[in-house]
Amino acid sequence: MQRRQFILSASALATTRAIAQPASASYPTRPVRVIVPFPPGGPTDVMGRTAAKALAEQLGQQFVVDNRAGAGGNIGTDAVAKAAPDGYTIGLSAISSLAIAPHLYSSVPFNVQKDFAPIALVGTTPCALVVHPSAPFNDLKGMVAYARTHPGQLNYATSGIGTSNHLAAELLQSVAGIRLTNVPYKGSSQIVPDLLAGTVMMSMESSLATTLQHIQAGKLRAIAVTSAQRTRALPHVPTVAESGYPGFDVETWFGLIAPAATPAAIVTRLSEAWATGAQTPEAQSAFDTISGNLRSTSPQQFAQFIQDENQRWGALIRKLGIKAD
Repeated sequence: MQRRQFILSASALATTRAIAQPASASYPTRPVRVIVPFPPGGPTDVMGRTAAKALAEQLGQQFVVDNRAGAGGNIGTDAVAKAAPDGYTIGLSAISSLAIAPHLYSSVPFNVQKDFAPIALVGTTPCALVVHPSAPFNDLKGMVAYARTHPGQLNYATSGIGTSNHLAAELLQSVAGIRLTNVPYKGSSQIVPDLLAGTVMMSMESSLATTLQHIQAGKLRAIAVTSAQRTRALPHVPTVAESGYPGFDVETWFGLIAPAATPAAIVTRLSEAWATGAQTPEAQSAFDTISGNLRSTSPQQFAQFIQDENQRWGALIRKLGIKAD
């Protein structure tokens, strides 16, 4: 009887300890799925795979990328929102879903403020104004002057209505007092051939990776980048701010998110693992291939960043009356 009581007591003590010790202390104990809401091979996929590799190395467990493309990133982002909040499904989402889509569409299948636990900002890429060599201007000042004397006649290509490069161009038109005509494509892979052929005179590119080799070969010309600082890939190209519009700063950004109610300790563990992994030469080299900038933040900083970006782009979309449906 005493032995039986001892066994029961030991079992109860073990159960108590298991309850007292959160699962996050040993997390992760099995592979983690990382949903990337865009197709393989693009800049977002490169960032997602780089983050997954870094997390795997830091936490000693597999982080497996699951590409869920569609609806401008909203399908994959929604899959994260609806996953179990146990830390075994996370995602890499972007400005398009977390700061633009909620204001652009009459409805989206997730609530940015309620359905996610932000983990960390992962990276940014500047947009670049790229033109065909036959363009009748050599810099941003010349482009603005031409657009003012030819309102609405200067076409520019983007990868769709409401994308970050489209809104970067809309913001530029707003501050410069000009009117351009957007020619929306389904993606950069379709824009580049038409830009090289001169079918469209200009493009606001959200990823330099697609045009950098052509710029370096002299087949295209970059006249400005939208980030606050010049990009390492094109150090000779001035920023929009340097070209006469102080304070102009637009970058496409990407960050890790988890479903809401994911334990805070797990979110913090993932954020700290990325902060360490982002400092490795391997991560920097991967980001260099897409002309991206490595970033890392705390969960709280990323949550505030998402909120600020929502306010910024929501205000612009409402001001200009842009709608995608």
